[in-house]
Amino acid sequence: MQKRTLGNSGLAVSTLCFGGNVFGWTADQAQSFKLLDALMESGCNFIDTADVYSRWAPGNQGGESETIIGRWLKRHARTRSRQSVIIATKVGMEMGPDRKGLSRKHILRSVDASLRRLGTDYIDLYQSHQDDRSVPLEETLGTYADLVKAGKVRHIGASNYTAARLAEALDLSRRHRLPAYVSLQPEYNLCKRAGYEAELEPLCRKRNVGVIGFYSLASGFLSGKYRTEADTTRGARGSRVAAYLNARGLRILAALDEVAARHHANPTRVAIAWLIARPGITAPIASATSLDQLHDLVEATRLTLHQDDIALLDRASGGEAAPA
Repeated sequence: MQKRTLGNSGLAVSTLCFGGNVFGWTADQAQSFKLLDALMESGCNFIDTADVYSRWAPGNQGGESETIIGRWLKRHARTRSRQSVIIATKVGMEMGPDRKGLSRKHILRSVDASLRRLGTDYIDLYQSHQDDRSVPLEETLGTYADLVKAGKVRHIGASNYTAARLAEALDLSRRHRLPAYVSLQPEYNLCKRAGYEAELEPLCRKRNVGVIGFYSLASGFLSGKYRTEADTTRGARGSRVAAYLNARGLRILAALDEVAARHHANPTRVAIAWLIARPGITAPIASATSLDQLHDLVEATRLTLHQDDIALLDRASGGEAAPA
């Protein structure tokens, strides 16, 4: 599988980032192990998770995804080096009362907890899950500097940051010689383009910030399996895609179908391939709960779209209202 450098980090990551949000939620440990084994066999080396995954599932407390990844790493410790896997995790979302944000106290407590669950000595990419305006950027970045110096974290990234706040953080890192965010996780897909493309895309390309967008398949809508209101009653994410079932959404699906037919592919592969072809995108994040779904994600990295394919998809996905 082709690899790209993640921003200014020097990390060589595969052009697909596998989303670990499903581990311990819609994929139990046994299935998660099968997915991770198949992922590595395909040549993919980039896995994204977060301490909060999957706290939202009944009976979960958070940390389930990291725990499963850690057990999988231990299982393969004799046959696969830690360096062969790039692990990204995140901090900042609420884990419980007084357990959220980007304060020094919370980050220091959280990184050690993540390291224990992952069963590793270091995290390749440690990300601020969301901006925390209650904490000075200097405090957050200074804490990350100490973690990098201690060898617990190799690089840092941001998620859900506005262009203005990301630029402010990058400027502060440069002025004070602190670790800088080498990556950004924005929501980005054929259905949700305006929020990223308006300001974040030019900033990330100018400052060489790697982009690993989430919701790459718009919660599954771009797979093509949700085409009527009745379809939204199926699956754990069905209710999320209802907002896409409009004239624009159906136009996007029609374009995906047309391009997929040209390449003997399917909408999932085309939607991911469109993201990979986008200048500035390092690796879209996508998850899978079955080996068939994973196969589609891997095949997407091998699909080269033609310029007329991209133009058709761009036209079909135009007309999105600008974010408020």
